[in-house]
Amino acid sequence: MTTMRAIQVHAYGDAAQLRLEEISQPVPGEGEVLVRVQASGVNALDWKIRLGLLKDIMPSRFPYVPGIELAGVVERVGPGVTTFQPGQAVFGHIMAGGSYAEYCLVPAQTLAPKPTALSFDEAATVPIGAVAAWQALFAQGQLQAGQRVLILGGSGGVGLFAVQLAHRHGAQVITTTSTSNVAFVRSLGADTVIDYTQTRVEDEVHQVDLVLDTVGGEGTAGALVTLKPGGTLLTTAGQPDERQAQTLGVRTAFFNAQLGDTAQLLTTISRLIDEGQLRTSIAATFELREASKAQELSQSGHGRGRIILHIA
Repeated sequence: MTTMRAIQVHAYGDAAQLRLEEISQPVPGEGEVLVRVQASGVNALDWKIRLGLLKDIMPSRFPYVPGIELAGVVERVGPGVTTFQPGQAVFGHIMAGGSYAEYCLVPAQTLAPKPTALSFDEAATVPIGAVAAWQALFAQGQLQAGQRVLILGGSGGVGLFAVQLAHRHGAQVITTTSTSNVAFVRSLGADTVIDYTQTRVEDEVHQVDLVLDTVGGEGTAGALVTLKPGGTLLTTAGQPDERQAQTLGVRTAFFNAQLGDTAQLLTTISRLIDEGQLRTSIAATFELREASKAQELSQSGHGRGRIILHIA
């Protein structure tokens, strides 16, 4: 039996539940690719699942290996997979989890060739954030060139891609961030940057067509006021006040990611990165054995980009 190192979670709880263990290496089935993981992204979803915050809609079967995005090298392909070959550098996501490990099974339809311009660590910051930003802005938000969009959390793992994609699309981009990241998000293409530690967004921003809220908390209510009548607030994190939204004549919705078949979108994102039209940022890098520290940092918020577990 071939084994590998992996982080496993045996029960809901704090970051101490993340344990480095030796487990069996998985075998790819129909439509699956076994990836030798070089780096894994650390997402808010990882620690929300571990804490049991999502157990009513995403119950965990213990023990499980966390991690939903990665970059690595194809080790083997399962039956029916013709688009990837052993030795190929790839990046992608797996909603079933498993990327906090030396090897991970990934559906072929959520995998794409890695951008050549990026290291494996950099590439692992991209899949979830870029796909979510693209789908929220264009598929669900229906953002048009010339419209005004407010992005809450412009330096985060989703926000930094949303700022760039909206700017590239010809929208007027307004975003919020902390003092230390103002210059960074402006360099991504934001037309207006609000330092939320100094200014309430509702005091400065008005008449926007679309709000993308990647932060939640108190900012969600303030962002509702910035919308023009008929505008839309999409949130990945907040709990909008429906009564307030109705009073203002605006719409609210939770962002609903479509992550079943993203290979084509990931390929487009990879091309944009290699063309220099999109860039990413690593918030911090940890070794696999430091997964608990990585999740604790993610849980604290206020990062620039995505936290990474460097595995190989």
